[in-house]
Amino acid sequence: MHKSIGRKVRKAKIPNRVPIDVRPKSVESRRYYGHWEGDSLISRKSPVALNSLTERKSRLLLLTKLKRKGAEETKDAVIRRLYALPAPMRRTLTLDNGTENAQHEEITSEIGLKCYFAHPYASWQRGTNEHINGLVRWYLPKGTDFSKISEEQIAQIESLINNRPRKCLGFKTPLEVASSCVAVRD
Repeated sequence: MHKSIGRKVRKAKIPNRVPIDVRPKSVESRRYYGHWEGDSLISRKSPVALNSLTERKSRLLLLTKLKRKGAEETKDAVIRRLYALPAPMRRTLTLDNGTENAQHEEITSEIGLKCYFAHPYASWQRGTNEHINGLVRWYLPKGTDFSKISEEQIAQIESLINNRPRKCLGFKTPLEVASSCVAVRD
């Protein structure tokens, strides 16, 4: 009987992924609003997860609690949070290669947001979002059971981060910078 050394890892493929290489170059400049980066934060204590969306120019954070880190839950959260914004605030979304992002085509068809995927193991390609996730972890350190965190607490953390002045924004807050573009629909 042979013992296997190592293991085969079979990653689920995300259909019709569009690589970050074909994303418009204007996204890098941060001159225009509406270019987002997305990620998931998970807890080892429960299946409950968080979806974080960060707008690149303003650094505005949208943080949403999910029952689990699934493709359906992630798609619904992204659509719900970004649909309320005007169309100029919904241009692109850069994601990682997690299977929770498999329904990116539905996001594009529903709200017109074009999705791009960073290269595997290149989290720096979504550096704005990774930095903001670090700020979220100040409030919810690794090991926190997200199932015990209320929606109100999530909203408060989002508000605290969005009202925090940033040197890169000329010491304005993300809300101040984003308010010049955002008029939320009912």
